Order: sequence, then C-alpha cells, then structure tokens
Amino acid sequence: MSAWPQGSVTERVAVALAEVRPVLVADGGDVELVEIRGAEVVLRLTGACRHCPMAPSTLIDFVAERIKLYAPEIERVLKVD
Repeated sequence: MSAWPQGSVTERVAVALAEVRPVLVADGGDVELVEIRGAEVVLRLTGACRHCPMAPSTLIDFVAERIKLYAPEIERVLKVD
C-alpha cells in the first residue's frame, strides 16, 4: 500500500480487513464485517476460523490490532457467530 488509509471509519476498517484477509484465507477461513456501532466493530469469523481454538487470539492480536491502527476511534472489536 502506498498511502495511509483515508476516508470514513467504514472505509478504513475495510482496508484493514482486506489486509488481514489473505492470511485468514490461506488457513481456510475469512472474516466478515457485520456492523460498526459507534466505537465497536462487530465481525464474524467464517470457514476454518469460525471454530478454531486460536480464533480469540487471531481476532485480538491480529485483526483488531490492524483495525485500531487505521481507525483509532474504534475501542472494541467483537465477534459474533
């Protein structure tokens, strides 16, 4: 990527998800944006990520970190089934 992500929170979250998606897909999973509620992002892990024992760590340490980097106004990243 040549420039820091710009735009709305939704656009910046989309950029973050696009960056992490190839890693998740390589392991047989994926991530979907369900909604953004104020300072919370709600995601759904799919495929192999859905029931993986490492899913909480993946969400917090990898996906949420990237989202908060590009959208620092996001305080929490939540997972739904």
